[in-house]
Amino acid sequence: MTAIKLTTPRETIQIHLQDGRTIEGPRGTPVGDLLAPIEDEHAPTMGALVNGRLRELTYPILMDAQVAPVTMSDEDGMRIYRRTLTFLLETAFEDVLPGIRLEIDHSVAAGGYFCQVFDDGELTVESLARIEVRMRALVAEDLPISKRSVPLDEAIALFEARGYQDKVRLLQHRSKDYLILYSIGKTSDYHHGYMLPSTRYIRWFALEKVEGGFTLRFPRRSRPTELSPPIEYPKMLAIFRRYGDLLEKLGIESVGALNDSILNGRIREIILVSEALHERRIAEAAARIAERGDKINVVLISGPSSSGKTTSSRRLTVQLLAHGISPYPLEMDNYFVDRDRTPRDERGEFDFESLYALDLPRLNADLARIVNGEEVQLPRFDFHAGISVPGEEVQLQRGQTVIIEGIHGLNPALLTDFPTERTFRIYISALTQLNLDRHNRVSTTDTRLIRRIVRDERERGYSAQDTIRRWESVTRGEKRNIFPFQEQSDFIFNSALVYELGALKPFAEPVLRQVPYGCPEHVEAKRLLSLLDWVLPIDREYVPDNSLLREFLGGSILKDLRAWSQ
Repeated sequence: MTAIKLTTPRETIQIHLQDGRTIEGPRGTPVGDLLAPIEDEHAPTMGALVNGRLRELTYPILMDAQVAPVTMSDEDGMRIYRRTLTFLLETAFEDVLPGIRLEIDHSVAAGGYFCQVFDDGELTVESLARIEVRMRALVAEDLPISKRSVPLDEAIALFEARGYQDKVRLLQHRSKDYLILYSIGKTSDYHHGYMLPSTRYIRWFALEKVEGGFTLRFPRRSRPTELSPPIEYPKMLAIFRRYGDLLEKLGIESVGALNDSILNGRIREIILVSEALHERRIAEAAARIAERGDKINVVLISGPSSSGKTTSSRRLTVQLLAHGISPYPLEMDNYFVDRDRTPRDERGEFDFESLYALDLPRLNADLARIVNGEEVQLPRFDFHAGISVPGEEVQLQRGQTVIIEGIHGLNPALLTDFPTERTFRIYISALTQLNLDRHNRVSTTDTRLIRRIVRDERERGYSAQDTIRRWESVTRGEKRNIFPFQEQSDFIFNSALVYELGALKPFAEPVLRQVPYGCPEHVEAKRLLSLLDWVLPIDREYVPDNSLLREFLGGSILKDLRAWSQ
């Protein structure tokens, strides 16, 4: 039997990797240095999970620990890279164009952020080239990115002196009495999340001039050390500009401004105007369909998960009725195959986002019979049991318009036997989101995930841990099956609502806090809770009962809408 005795700590520590290997080094060594011997040149390390908690590469290891590298192939790793890249861009801007306001706006499909500048007219190609040259010079200098904690009032005074009123307004609502600031040289700012230790890590980027601003390009996770070819997205840019104009008219250009509106009693006005603009946009789509008369038999509504496709299809139904068109909304989710027939992804998990998770032969056959005016027994999918069961029987007038909503609505393989010219294609997504401030954007993917967490817990009996675990598969499916088709749509609807994070917060926070510590999903739950902490809550009673948000919060008067002629 091994003797048990008191002893003194070793001068070294060990980290234990998931594959069974062990690395040893001096106590207090940063985790990034300890992981250097296993660095993958194809997926550079951006951070680490230390005993189940996400840490920066500078985090010192003081005792033996379980460690997993977080690389650019991981979502958390890519977030750290993108966040540091935007700080590098901000630093170069202050060096080259001091006093010019830079805004990091929204993501673009090919890998990048659309950015805008203000206070200096239009950014020229020459000045953009100078900024990129400066960024690469900062990378070559390998400048340290330092980190310090300052009292909140000191941080507010710093941003007040620099004229960053969006940051000041945000911080005035912060519940903690301190703020973490990062610095590159003389440029200091806070960033919502972890950063890399120095500028040398930021090696893959480019700046590209586009109409109305420029794109900060960066790699995608699938090829973390390569830039994807740039693509044009004129329809999407038009939607982004529309949303920016809306925010300007409302006077709500950041989360801090939204919080001010909640406290000063303007939130009812903000909600009503936001909902009215949603309704006007849906009415525009209905008018376009009505113009084509009986030439349209099927309206296809597509978009990524939790975009509000179901509610949007029903609101469109109401608007079409106002035009004398009586449509039937056919829900694609009811055509899921039984759970035991559901395809699995490369990890062996159910791939509910696959096109072949749907019973395509039955969908095509049912649609042909419905359009011909035949009586059809529709399926209904029981999400709790995971099986298809008999649904309602319908019989429409011959040639009557059918609305089909689902993530695959624009996929050419969905309706292989139906004439394309007799369809009207609508793309729906939460394309833009109210950002924390000019340099800290809020991902619309995060907004959709929070929507889905709230809905899945209420309607499908899934915990937040369940939903987060499935989200990776969901987003992979979106990249394959949805985003490639968005510019081919006939109409684009931005389902984002300026106030929605405040309304979702009271429902999302309790279920996110139930995610157990130590499980892989806890890291994501903690990150989402940190995001929601910036937003003040909004009472659900303020949300109209026909709002798209009611699809996730519950209480929608459109849930059981059935409006068609029989």
